Amino acid sequence: MSLLDTRVPAVLLRIDRNPFHHGTLGAVRSLGRAGADVHVVAEMTGSPIRKSRHVRRLHPPPAPDASPEEIVALLLRVAARIERPAVLIPMDDAGAVAVSRLRTELAPAYLLPQQSPTLPERVADKSELAQMCAAADVAHPCTFVPESAEQAVSAARRLGFPLVAKWSRPWLLPTGSGLRSTSVLRSAQEVRELYLRREEAGSRLLLQEFLPPGDDRDWFFHGYADRSGVMRAGGTGRKLSAWPRGAGLTAVGEWVPNATVREQSERLAERLGYRGILDLDYRRCGTTGRYHLLDFNPRPGAQFRLFTDTAGLDVVRAQHLDLTYRPLPEGEARPGRAFVVENYAPLSALRRVRADRELAWYAGDDAAAGRAMWALWCAHVTRRLWGRLRRTGQGPGPEPEAGFGAGACGEVPPRVIRRGVVREGSPQTGLPGVPDAGGHADDEKAGSC
Repeated sequence: MSLLDTRVPAVLLRIDRNPFHHGTLGAVRSLGRAGADVHVVAEMTGSPIRKSRHVRRLHPPPAPDASPEEIVALLLRVAARIERPAVLIPMDDAGAVAVSRLRTELAPAYLLPQQSPTLPERVADKSELAQMCAAADVAHPCTFVPESAEQAVSAARRLGFPLVAKWSRPWLLPTGSGLRSTSVLRSAQEVRELYLRREEAGSRLLLQEFLPPGDDRDWFFHGYADRSGVMRAGGTGRKLSAWPRGAGLTAVGEWVPNATVREQSERLAERLGYRGILDLDYRRCGTTGRYHLLDFNPRPGAQFRLFTDTAGLDVVRAQHLDLTYRPLPEGEARPGRAFVVENYAPLSALRRVRADRELAWYAGDDAAAGRAMWALWCAHVTRRLWGRLRRTGQGPGPEPEAGFGAGACGEVPPRVIRRGVVREGSPQTGLPGVPDAGGHADDEKAGSC
């Protein structure tokens, strides 16, 4: 007998175009194996996920720039085809923000967590997250929010190079712009150039203290806050390998108990009144030993299947059970369990299989999706390499525009968030030394280090 109420379908929503999002496949398999009909609202052209035998039906997604009215209309059309209320689970930040804001319009057709409609947007916004951390006494990297190009350059010189630059609302970045959610900047010219693209990015630019990576420094917490606010399922994990290296999504992760990370995460979620699935990313400071919260993602993390307990419970099953008023089974944690994303960590995937390891793409009961991934990934890498070779053969690009060099400091100091405390017009002093290289790079998880 299934844990889930199999009369209630699940609808997975992904607005972001990413054919290789293994987290979506993990949710498809988790819910499908438990007997639920799984509908996927996402761009699946060229995606191996469409090959999964656990997908009941594919539905076209809203456009990346769709209005709230268009998103509601599309999701209600999906609901009309299903003809039954369904549990709706957004798989990216854009979807989570939209669904929460549109909860009233969607509620007749979909089962959703009950919380403030603006909360997912606030926690996903990098600038607001710093203020929330300060209020909850959760460590956060020192962050500047400049209001002009001159303030940005001045803030960068106070922080020192390298530094981390983030767009506060990365889900608003336009497709094809070349803008990255998170970047490492190493010069005042790079800072100025990036700041001048703020209108194109659609949100504010943050300049943040660089926390060097290293062994045992990158951690994450996944969980599901149920209807009463109790944290269920999930756990704390350590990132053993990332793509891109030193930053980005988890290529190899391990379930490792960490009481500090768990306590901080639960305290913040409780203070905010958060309900639903969450994925938090941390980096431990090598100097102070404190765990700095880098990202609060109001949806499942791509590696959520790492935290599958002995009863088969994970965060997406927990949400389905809770919203259909079914009891959540009391399983035991499985510390030491590993999760490997084959296309980002092929050597780790080829090592002798451990009984407590799960691969992101390959599964014996759903092999077609894994085979399709390798075929599509090889074609994808080949196209990228060929494109890079062609660009290299075209010679250097155009010279930067005049005036993009390092400018004078602005007369008005930028808005400062120091150790999570917001201050207007406060210069920053006494920052610890910043290393010359390494660490942060673009992150497909929308801004985590």
